Amino acid sequence: MKFSVSTIKWFGYYKRIFVYKTMELMRHMFRLAVAILLAFAAGVQAQLVTYPEGLATGMPHNDDYTVRVRVPGGEWKDLFEYNVQVDMDKVQNASMVQFDMGSPVEVMVKKNNETVREAAIRPLNNNVAYKQLQNTVFFTLDKPQYLSVEFNGDRLHNLHLFANPLETEKYGQEEKGVMYFGPGVHRPKDLPNNQIRIPSNTTVYLAPGAVVKAKLLVDKAENVRIIGRGILDHSIRGIEITDSKNVLIDGITVVNPDHYTVFGGGSSDITIRNLKSFSCKGWSDGIDMMCCRSVMVDNVFMRNSDDCIALYNHRWNWWGGSGDITVQNSVLWADIAHPINIGGHGDPDSPTGEVIGNLVFRNIDILEQDEDDVPYQGCMAVVCGDRNHVRNVLFEDIRVESIQEGRLFCVKVNFNPKYDKQPGNSIDGITFRNITYTGVGENPPLIQGFDKERKVKLDSDVQDVLPVGAVGRYKISHSGKIYLQSHLPLLTQDLAYVCGDKRAAVYRFISKVQQCKLDGDKLMFYSSDDSLIFYRKK
Repeated sequence: MKFSVSTIKWFGYYKRIFVYKTMELMRHMFRLAVAILLAFAAGVQAQLVTYPEGLATGMPHNDDYTVRVRVPGGEWKDLFEYNVQVDMDKVQNASMVQFDMGSPVEVMVKKNNETVREAAIRPLNNNVAYKQLQNTVFFTLDKPQYLSVEFNGDRLHNLHLFANPLETEKYGQEEKGVMYFGPGVHRPKDLPNNQIRIPSNTTVYLAPGAVVKAKLLVDKAENVRIIGRGILDHSIRGIEITDSKNVLIDGITVVNPDHYTVFGGGSSDITIRNLKSFSCKGWSDGIDMMCCRSVMVDNVFMRNSDDCIALYNHRWNWWGGSGDITVQNSVLWADIAHPINIGGHGDPDSPTGEVIGNLVFRNIDILEQDEDDVPYQGCMAVVCGDRNHVRNVLFEDIRVESIQEGRLFCVKVNFNPKYDKQPGNSIDGITFRNITYTGVGENPPLIQGFDKERKVKLDSDVQDVLPVGAVGRYKISHSGKIYLQSHLPLLTQDLAYVCGDKRAAVYRFISKVQQCKLDGDKLMFYSSDDSLIFYRKK
């Protein structure tokens, strides 16, 4: 076959075009592949967010630790180790770091200026495994969580490590409906009140590296959101929510306020998520709610030198009772007072008393209680005063790791003249379910009525149940005190048991009870694990 010169030229032209287009296509595909890889790498990198802005805020640094994080196999990133203060008994300097994560993260914690003999990462329930190399531990986190890293048993100079979830909402400047606090220190114009008032329909954004030295006041407002990764530092109070509704707090940290971290009065529809708190002063409670309803507290870390969570009725300018409050998926640490406190403060002049009820405490790690004043002991305290009625409280999946001084729980109709003008009225419907305690040396749990009319009530929906056998598990003294003969859930020490005559209602009882029945002189308790029979004193 013969080809003309023109045919050969035509063929060569299109051959060159074909090669050129092929090469262009390959270059495009290469660029696309590179872009995809870069985007993937950026996406992976975006799963770990640190805050170098903290270096420029003037917040005090603590040199006890060097902390770095990275995506697995990636480049280590330094974190800023904030100094925070804990423990009112004798104020101590501890450390705090934080970052955001959306995928597994490797962590390195080095203890400076001290030889490390042992290490602990709490809550122990998180089961964070670590490897130790000299004075440094390495571990991997597969999800966001709030931890205490402790060396040589030192819980007063520990490292608080907050692995936050990734932010889902960010702002870079002030805009309509957004109050913006960027990196750096911010002070209020409202002096000497030292507060910033938040109007309705406002989002307050504290950017990473933002330090606000003021109380945020939400008063007679609605549809307010306080979000971000910034810090409220040494304010009079952290956040005050009064006579307001539909308020969200998410992600921020409150460091050493003079008074409450979050105070709620006469408000409803409050959500508090991912909040971290430290305090070291008298009456520096964590979250206190008075006459509030429809409150959700989720995934918070509270280390306070007073009650971590306190739920009350009437106080100051608010009346009407409290209810429908849930606290869940959280870590509580009370350097003094109670991790959880319910039922104090009410209306002593009310002819019927106010009701606080429908409360749920679920999936909570209590790392410590250290309270040497016996009336204020109890990791889980339902202490009912001022004619209050406490009804329907559930404690479920609560893990208590340590009690320096205190007791596991205290359920008591009470009169404390320091705070009460009248005794409480009643406690009805307290449930303890799946409670664990791993410490030693605590005082016995306490369940106590005030008198035959003002008591802790025992109710059961079960009419006919058969005893499942625990006879011989106890010994009763002439004084009416029950001595447990072998280990029972929650109770390794004595439990005082007091009652009246055969016709008197029993107003002290044991915990972890799912069913109970009063049969003549016998009071029978049943749980999923065991049963126990008490005989009333005649």
